Amino acid sequence: MTENSPKGDRIAKVIARAGVASRRDAERMIAAGRVRVNGKVITSPALNVASRDKIEVDEKDLAPAEAPRVWLYHKPSGLVTTNKDEQGRKTIFDDLPSDLPRVMTVGRLDLNSEGLLLLTNDGGLKRKLELPSTGWTRKYRVRINGRPKDESFEPLRKGITVDGEKFLPMHITLDRQQGANAWITIALKEGKNREIRRAMEAIGFAVNRLIRVAYGPFQLGQLKVGEVEELRPRALKDQLGLDISVASNPKSQEKRGLKPRPRGADPKGTGPKSTGPKSTGPKGSGPKGKDPKKGKPAARPSGSLSQARKTGKPTGNNADQRSGQRRTPKASGPSQRRGKP
Repeated sequence: MTENSPKGDRIAKVIARAGVASRRDAERMIAAGRVRVNGKVITSPALNVASRDKIEVDEKDLAPAEAPRVWLYHKPSGLVTTNKDEQGRKTIFDDLPSDLPRVMTVGRLDLNSEGLLLLTNDGGLKRKLELPSTGWTRKYRVRINGRPKDESFEPLRKGITVDGEKFLPMHITLDRQQGANAWITIALKEGKNREIRRAMEAIGFAVNRLIRVAYGPFQLGQLKVGEVEELRPRALKDQLGLDISVASNPKSQEKRGLKPRPRGADPKGTGPKSTGPKSTGPKGSGPKGKDPKKGKPAARPSGSLSQARKTGKPTGNNADQRSGQRRTPKASGPSQRRGKP
């Protein structure tokens, strides 16, 4: 914009940030006469608006923009990544939990593709994450029919042109042969329509399963099919540079679709806290730490188990230490950390 341009943001951008529609869809809504600014219908997106302006979409006041939020979603195969399908096929929005706010997808996955799909309530953030200039690597686990050799993929590693469309070089690793199929890992920085399937067909292989396992720093991890998990504000700040000062609703941190995040999870997102048995004192102690023979409180060891865990040194007369063994805390399961490469 020039120095004489009015202050504020473009009307389509404001509508997108409010989560009503993507920026492009907002422009279509404006062209269709569905948007009013200060009581007047507008038909061109070439308008800047400020906070004092009253905006209506479909005769309803535009709600204030919410803080940007991002979710990880494990898309199943067989769903279309669109709001409505002209052929009547089931879409991902038919599968998402009903308690989610209005969300938009960051990019797409084909009907028969599965794996990690990012969702956001912020149209501006969606556009930013989709831009090629973001430079994020998308990683896929791919099963192809045939018995390829490592050199079979050299044309794709150098870059290939298919039907007049040039694909940038892909990073491909041959993982293993499984009967008549082979598993490979592909990393690329583009997201063109059916890029991997078309590239494989060009060198003589058919893709029969495709799973996206990472999108930039965000990974599919242990997220189950159909499950949704919201990224924590810390992850948004670290990975996207977004400083979310509004405290998130604890319910929004739950995995929706199958089961919630375990209660008592580490606030830093490093996994659930250990819930092992509490120390009840020396062997032979009865209820409430009393010696059943004398009815007196059992003697407390001169050191604590928690101190021993911290320092790695035996303390006091702990029964485990007397037997020459150091107690090892029970593992609390795989890490639940999200949003880091």
